[in-house]
Amino acid sequence: MRTRDVMTTDVVVVSPDTGARDAARLLAERGFTAVPVVDATGTFVGVVSEAELLRDRLPQDPRWLVHGEPPVPRHAPGDVVAQVMTRPTVTVTPNTDLAEVAELMLDHGVRSVPVVREGRLVGIVTRRDMLRSISRDDRVMEAEIRHRLGVLGASHRWQVEVRGGQVSIVDMMDDATDRHVAEVLARAVAGVTDVRITTPERI
Repeated sequence: MRTRDVMTTDVVVVSPDTGARDAARLLAERGFTAVPVVDATGTFVGVVSEAELLRDRLPQDPRWLVHGEPPVPRHAPGDVVAQVMTRPTVTVTPNTDLAEVAELMLDHGVRSVPVVREGRLVGIVTRRDMLRSISRDDRVMEAEIRHRLGVLGASHRWQVEVRGGQVSIVDMMDDATDRHVAEVLARAVAGVTDVRITTPERI
């Protein structure tokens, strides 16, 4: 599977001149942990997350000061997104293999990754998107695979069974070229973890 198979394309974004408080309100209301930043030309320029918006923004409880506690060192927080956003170390393209995306997320400890094509944001992929894909119902995947294999011949030609994301296909016509295409089509279905294709003689 590729990023394009599971990514969200209707992405909520902010601009560099969006107020930091407005961005914080957006994250709180939508339940996001981060949001992409896109400039007026549509170019992807960064990400603003909960961490950047929280830094130096909460005042110290004044009750501590009554007891002589020293104030917590802090810097003036940024007023707009451009002053607090970061350039992400991880981006992917719509064609990036989803297995690679998962590894990048785990290695970098991020929950979402911007999908960028030629400098422009075209989507976002989250851990939830990938969890949703691997938890699809076997019957739904089986129906989708049967539909895709329809381009290679009548429906009775292929026997398809999906169990726990693992696909078994029997090619009743024993055509090696078509079997290769069938495997590619089946592996592209979201939720598929493995594909095994046999012929009637090898069942």
